[in-house]
Amino acid sequence: MSRSERLFRLLQALRTLPAPVTAARLAQETGVSVRSVYRDIDSLRASGAGIGGERGYGYTLVEDGALPPQMFDRIEIEALVLGLAEVRQMGDPALAGAANAALAKIAATLPSLAQQHLLHAVSQAHRFGQRFPPLPDMALIRDACWRERALRIRYTDRNGEASERTVWPLAIMYLENILVLLARCCLRQDFRMFRLERIESAEQTGELFRPQRAALLRAYLARLDWPKEEEPNANGMKSRASRD
Repeated sequence: MSRSERLFRLLQALRTLPAPVTAARLAQETGVSVRSVYRDIDSLRASGAGIGGERGYGYTLVEDGALPPQMFDRIEIEALVLGLAEVRQMGDPALAGAANAALAKIAATLPSLAQQHLLHAVSQAHRFGQRFPPLPDMALIRDACWRERALRIRYTDRNGEASERTVWPLAIMYLENILVLLARCCLRQDFRMFRLERIESAEQTGELFRPQRAALLRAYLARLDWPKEEEPNANGMKSRASRD
């Protein structure tokens, strides 16, 4: 791990962990020794980060010099808190962790009054149970979308028929009750929706379809933009959309 990466991880730990954070806890979080934590705290302070506390007591990030100050009005803060709370309860551990990290970064850049608004937001989100079940291939599928890499999937359709096919993954869509992968199917030579819980296995093939993802996704979303009189079905999908 490079020194810059180590300092970034330490700063992020100070943003996200309940204060004051002991050096031992920071060492555990960043994977270094307690002595290295002491040295890195001194380096961060020297570079402008306002870190309160001392050895034997714990540390608190008072002022984050690594992030520019942010100005949000009260309703914008409510929207951020509500949106990130909903993301945390979707059932995807990676997104939940990212939502917590994003909220901590936002809080670190706010003036003290705005921080209080964020901590005591009026708008809250709570679901009795996860909205979507955790799926083992989510990280791989998300990475394939980002990197524009084809996927080879084994898929069972709504009739119970299994098939293997290569797809170009374009986006993961969160519908009311299900998750679907929007993709261009190389077997059908057309756009298709694949319910993620029906993907039995997935692997990246190494084939790139860059830089076509943005254009293909725009075309697919335009196709899904049906007139208002065509209501979504029980799963939240338009009846004319092609599904497998």
